Amino acid sequence: MARFRLSRPAHADLEQILVTSGERRGDDARRRYAGLLVTALRKIADDPEGPVTRNREDLLPGIRSLHLRHLRHDRPRSVGEPVHVISYRAIQAEVIEIVRVLHERMDPSRHIGAVHGEPEE
Repeated sequence: MARFRLSRPAHADLEQILVTSGERRGDDARRRYAGLLVTALRKIADDPEGPVTRNREDLLPGIRSLHLRHLRHDRPRSVGEPVHVISYRAIQAEVIEIVRVLHERMDPSRHIGAVHGEPEE
């Protein structure tokens, strides 16, 4: 299993997602969503090119993504309709960088380039 590390924007994304989840749906829902996110990060670390992941070379070389909806049934107290996509890439052998965690309605091309020095629009 590979290790993973969070980019600063991904860390901020996760913090905001959990704050918003708690505000809108309460602490129990926030904890369940956090658990789903942890499950997703472990799945990515375990199998970065797994069958439920997607190649996103159109965004940046080496970028892949995983939509949380593919994992909602992996947890006993699952989340109804997960709406976030984790974008990541292998940066070394056995090290996965979580680049961003974005809402499915967000255009990743507007946010992922900013991680790597390109301005966000």
